[in-house]
Amino acid sequence: MKSNFKYLIMGLFTVALISCSKDDDSPEPINEEEVITTLRVVLNPGNITLQSQDLDGDGPNAPSVTVSGNLSANTTYTGSVTFLNELESPAENITEEVEEEDDEHQVIFVSSGVALSVSDLNKDGNGNDLGTQFSLSTAAAGSGTLRIVLRHEPNKPNDGTLTGAGGETDIDVSFNVTVE
Repeated sequence: MKSNFKYLIMGLFTVALISCSKDDDSPEPINEEEVITTLRVVLNPGNITLQSQDLDGDGPNAPSVTVSGNLSANTTYTGSVTFLNELESPAENITEEVEEEDDEHQVIFVSSGVALSVSDLNKDGNGNDLGTQFSLSTAAAGSGTLRIVLRHEPNKPNDGTLTGAGGETDIDVSFNVTVE
């Protein structure tokens, strides 16, 4: 009886040992979403700044959205977009991460009520639009909004619209602009 019990224990131990296999599948690294408190756009000529700043993050206070000046009619501006996390000290420049992970991001520009056209000047590693550097051309005088949206994991290539880009929104800000 002792001999059979010994073989039973050894058999159970062997089964337990075999059933406990090492999981060779490495989990995918977690890429946490960026915290973006500030979106700043600088347009030249004229050093016009469009800025949205939300220093309490997802807190109760609405972001402060400002435009430092009006745009001139029939003018082409060179623009750059900067994304910051000002909850960190010193502020973390999220634009660097967006540009490093260029195939996973795209800035989309949508104008409404005013004749603006935007062309991306920088591309991702596959030649698709990135949009952190762009040109903005105005037409006739008027006023409306310029909406700037950073999409994470958009469909690329796409038609430059929010619907066509898909993906998830990292930040979405509408600026009231005047062309004179």
